[in-house]
Amino acid sequence: MQLSPAHHDERLTAPRFWWGIAVMTGLACALMLLPLGTMPLLAGLVGGTALTGLLVSSYGAARVRVVNGALAAGDARIPVTALGEPEVLDAEESRAWRTYKADTRAFMLMRSYVPTAVRVEVTDPADPTPYVYVSTREPAALVAAIRAAKAQAVPAE
Repeated sequence: MQLSPAHHDERLTAPRFWWGIAVMTGLACALMLLPLGTMPLLAGLVGGTALTGLLVSSYGAARVRVVNGALAAGDARIPVTALGEPEVLDAEESRAWRTYKADTRAFMLMRSYVPTAVRVEVTDPADPTPYVYVSTREPAALVAAIRAAKAQAVPAE
């Protein structure tokens, strides 16, 4: 299956060392239950690791997609026709837009462990959201997909 140039699909997974933290949390749970015997120790190890692993997995389950003429970032679905020109943000600019340049009305899908991002102004006058900030490991590809989807959405005259 050939994907269109307006297609982008990325999953913002948690860093690998977070999985190590999940295992260490399981070990800590096991050690807390050590005085109760072997079975509680194993239950603490398995249960603590599984619960922490679930939390890590759910946090890293954020997806960024451009598909069917819309930018889908996390739970938000924004038609590309309601978006302005996308802007690639390097690590320094991304940090600035996450902190002192941030607008509380903006939609932000942030992951601090992803250093780069894309910022796109919302041009829909009925929407109070000034811009969309999306963390991405592939900012150039996301910008290209948004531009291509916008070009496809504009009817030829």
